Amino acid sequence: MPRVLMVVAPQQFRDEEYEHPREVLLRRGAVVVTASTVAGECLGRFGAVAHAEVALADVDPSDYDAVVFVGGAGSAVFFDDERAHTLAHAVADAGGVVAAICIAPSTLARAGLLRDRRATAFPTQKDDLIAHGAEWSDGPVEIDGRIITGNGPDAAREFGTAIADALGI
Repeated sequence: MPRVLMVVAPQQFRDEEYEHPREVLLRRGAVVVTASTVAGECLGRFGAVAHAEVALADVDPSDYDAVVFVGGAGSAVFFDDERAHTLAHAVADAGGVVAAICIAPSTLARAGLLRDRRATAFPTQKDDLIAHGAEWSDGPVEIDGRIITGNGPDAAREFGTAIADALGI
């Protein structure tokens, strides 16, 4: 049973980008744990509440088969966060799945994980991804090896399905 860490902003994460992939992953048999800057209640843009069981600083990357960075305006808090970058690299280096949706692919781009990889994101992030070496895609979901990116809330279910498929569940 794969273990997936979903990373949400403490405020203003995008509800659908958390709820829809989480629902797909749980239905397909994954254990899903939520993390944020601190443990506790996190609030989505449209009122969703996510309970972060763990603070990002306390995450042991070896406990997870995948890490998913959820989008929404608040996710910019992770763009240059060294803990987020270290976590993403650790999961990638261990052969896990690293995923991000909406504006969150900028976290992966700034961590150097999208260099020379096809990736998508919310259109506002196109220049940022390209500036950090990504090959831009206008598609809703882009899969490049074990790195999966999605462009926004309309792609959230397809994004979740791509993660589950990559995990073999």
